[in-house]
Amino acid sequence: MLAVNYSTIRNNLKDYCDQATDNHETVIVTRKGEKNVVIMSLERYNQLEKAARNAEYLAMLDRGISQLAAGKGQEHELIEVDE
Repeated sequence: MLAVNYSTIRNNLKDYCDQATDNHETVIVTRKGEKNVVIMSLERYNQLEKAARNAEYLAMLDRGISQLAAGKGQEHELIEVDE
C-alpha cells in the first residue's frame, strides 16, 4: 500500500495507475484538509465488491437459520411440476 499526496499523484498519475494495475498496489491519495481517496485496479475493486456481496448473503443465510432454530419458520408442502 502506498500513500502519496495529491500533488505527487497529479504530476505522476500514469505511474501510479500502472502501479495499481500492474503490481496490484493500493494507492492512498492524501489531500490536505480534505478526505483521502484510494486508487486501485478494477480487478481488485471487483474482488472487494464480490466479497462484500458474499458476506451480506452469508449473513442473510445465518439470520434465516437462526430464525428457523428459534421456531420462527413455517413448513410448506413442495410444489411438484409435471413435465
